[in-house]
Amino acid sequence: MLRLGTGIGWRPEIADAVEDMPGVDWVEAVAENVCPGHLPESLLRLRERGVTVVPHGVSLGLGGAERPDEERLAALAERAEALRSPLVTEHIAFVRAGGPMTASERLEAGHLLPVPRTRDALDVLCENVRIAQDALPVPLAVENIAALISWPGEEMTEGQFLYELADRTGVRLLIDVANLHTNHVNRGEDPARALDELPLEAIAYVHVAGGFERDGVWHDSHAHPVPRPVLDILADLASRVPPPGVLLERDENFPEAGELKGELDAVREAVARGGGGRPDTGRIAAKAEAGEAKPDTARATADAIRTDTIKRDATEVDTERADTAGAASGAGAGCAAGVRQRLALAQTAVLSALVAGTPVPDGFDRVRMGVQARALAAKRADVVAKVAPELPVILGARYRPAFLAYAQERPMTGGYRWDALEFAEHLLSAREPRDARARRALRDWWLERSGPAPRSHRPTVRLARATRRVLLRR
Repeated sequence: MLRLGTGIGWRPEIADAVEDMPGVDWVEAVAENVCPGHLPESLLRLRERGVTVVPHGVSLGLGGAERPDEERLAALAERAEALRSPLVTEHIAFVRAGGPMTASERLEAGHLLPVPRTRDALDVLCENVRIAQDALPVPLAVENIAALISWPGEEMTEGQFLYELADRTGVRLLIDVANLHTNHVNRGEDPARALDELPLEAIAYVHVAGGFERDGVWHDSHAHPVPRPVLDILADLASRVPPPGVLLERDENFPEAGELKGELDAVREAVARGGGGRPDTGRIAAKAEAGEAKPDTARATADAIRTDTIKRDATEVDTERADTAGAASGAGAGCAAGVRQRLALAQTAVLSALVAGTPVPDGFDRVRMGVQARALAAKRADVVAKVAPELPVILGARYRPAFLAYAQERPMTGGYRWDALEFAEHLLSAREPRDARARRALRDWWLERSGPAPRSHRPTVRLARATRRVLLRR
């Protein structure tokens, strides 16, 4: 089994602090923020020192109704190879919906949304995970997510759902104890019961993060210190199985290096407090051990994930993997016929209610759906401000209210950079901002980045070209 140790999420804002911090065994980088041909110097230095780097994907949408996008999978594989990573990770979530399967416009959530814990959703997820495993050069681990909303008619608990997923696919699990705490506050789910039901032997590593509570709702912000209840769940997990790795996530509101080190020390203390657990050696570990890595994967990776605790007969393991593959194949045939479309329709209805103002589907808590909708809009505004930092500078205090008003009218249909361009175009078409100097600065910014020919497949292309012609005449 790969032993990672104690790590921290690498972000450009804290790159220097991470490099100088003692006791950091490994780091995790958001895959979509890393360019394989131009790896950050900080990551290269860490890797040269022997620090493991794991790419953490956020955009595959393995829990979505559609099969994983081949280009996204290829990009994730490329990053794993460029970083010489022993594994890659993604989320059990859907991030987009709509499109041909529902004869509707494709919508982007801009964030991770929970899948229903139903047999239909599990069949689709298992097939999608198998597709991803086949496309990646190293083992895949998938993460449980935090949720503000619950799906009506769920058929399994979180622990049961994850056990079935790991049992049917052999996929490793990235268990986020902060997300278990979030689901405890928001959905009334018992973290101890989830740990009781989880296949602990399938854990690849553990996430720890902070958040905040507002009006009885826990927000998994990754921008606050790790609270005691999250550390207690980590200690509980460590009392059951020694975690192969534990990683502190921090995405915003970065503290001084000393405070970050203090949080890492608290994580180590929680693991030590719960120490003494022993890993189970059940059949899921046997299937993961039997080889998700491809033949051309580095020998070191294959050796790292091999565990001496598995003593089962090789023939039995091979037979079991063949049975699992057959079951997954059978589920895939069903998914192609009707299961995927049913899930697509359900997810599109939910996402449309969250980002396009359509009616909330029956059975959902309308108040919680409103909380989730506002959280998605706020997240969208924050990320656009990061990918286009000039916009808040040009607009000043007007940026956030203007963007939230725009988001109410315009669901996101592409990436964040395209969203920033469309936001600027929307303001300019309305002759905003009113201040002439700010409007000129916004116009210059938009003209510089929109290019001579905006992407033709976008529904706004005609408006973009018309806007451009008008702006160039001013």
